[in-house]
Amino acid sequence: MQNEFAVVAAAQHSKARHGRLTTAHGVIDTPAFMPVGTQGSIKGVSPRELRELKAQIILGNTYHLFVRPGLEVIKHFGGLHNFMSWDGPILTDSGGYQIFSLAKLRKITEEGVEFQNHIDGARAFISPEIAMEIQAALGSDIAMVLDECVPYPCEYDYAAKSVEMTTRWAKRCKAAHSVILGEVEGSRGIASTHSQRDPSTPKAFGARNDDAAHQLLFGIVQGATFPDLRSESAQAIVELDFDGYAIGGVSVGEPEEEMMRAVESAEPFLPANKPRYAMGLGTPPQLLKMIAHGMDMFDCVLPTRLARNGTAFTAIGTLNLKNAEFALDKRPIEENCACEACRGFSRGYIRHLVKAEEILGLRLITLHNLHFYLNLMRRARSEIEDGMFDHFLKAFVAEYKPRDAIPIV
Repeated sequence: MQNEFAVVAAAQHSKARHGRLTTAHGVIDTPAFMPVGTQGSIKGVSPRELRELKAQIILGNTYHLFVRPGLEVIKHFGGLHNFMSWDGPILTDSGGYQIFSLAKLRKITEEGVEFQNHIDGARAFISPEIAMEIQAALGSDIAMVLDECVPYPCEYDYAAKSVEMTTRWAKRCKAAHSVILGEVEGSRGIASTHSQRDPSTPKAFGARNDDAAHQLLFGIVQGATFPDLRSESAQAIVELDFDGYAIGGVSVGEPEEEMMRAVESAEPFLPANKPRYAMGLGTPPQLLKMIAHGMDMFDCVLPTRLARNGTAFTAIGTLNLKNAEFALDKRPIEENCACEACRGFSRGYIRHLVKAEEILGLRLITLHNLHFYLNLMRRARSEIEDGMFDHFLKAFVAEYKPRDAIPIV
């Protein structure tokens, strides 16, 4: 695996940097936000619209795609890119977080995770080797190692043991990934039901998608809210030499200061010449603060999930467009916004659509929110280039108000 990341510019008074990551399906300028495509689509948005929004990379959810439609279907269509008609980069998570949060019953052992999926309760098993096999079949540009995401709050002893197992799993993921990229011949079975495998040696892999030939692999740092465990985990994962590094187990219910502390504890040990991915984040101010702490990549369901509840993001906070105050409001969601919703529709009309449960209303807010998040990343990159990021961060956070607390003007 080759290092395909370069830092283009760095901020003057923080660790923010503008980077460039090369993948098999295109170049990604960082800081970058990845819209979340849980079921193989960004909810309510077509690939054409994503391109018009200038999305550089999207996230595919391994667990959900593994459960439905299943890997045989996706393999039949030639991989996830072909299946969903998206020709840009895709990052797939390992499925570990969803197994731990959604599976009805689960049993975590050194070998892997046995679980019943949340749809029909069917038994399944995923090990580090199988997680690599699944993502190779999907053909994503960036694959994630299988890790254990512990809950908040978490006892220190459990978190410490989890960090050690996550490191062992990461080592097995890298070994399996190397075998897959080396095109070692094996059986085609993808073990969607429980199967026992030698946990130390990847024996048999299904035929990988051609897109996986240049698949990058990112390691994941864990450690709950304990700074010493975060530091130890970061050092152990970095020793395994991945293409990039993610900080996992954040934004799982802990206070924001704990989330920031987790990143601060791990970041000094992450190599500057590799991309850094803060998983599952977050609000616009959180993203900018994470950029200031040296993070490069982000994903979050907030822009699309809140849109389906009638909530729109703006530079001064969120607007709940269900509120009666907007019924006669002729202004766009946000002044001077170039998204499709703001170019052609008023707050009053969008509120009407949402109240009438018309799908168009939720789609328009979704398009606006994704534009807002993606444009925020473009603005961050520009401010870093111009040496003004630190001023931009301070001004943005000062103006941004929490949800439902912004003044109606």
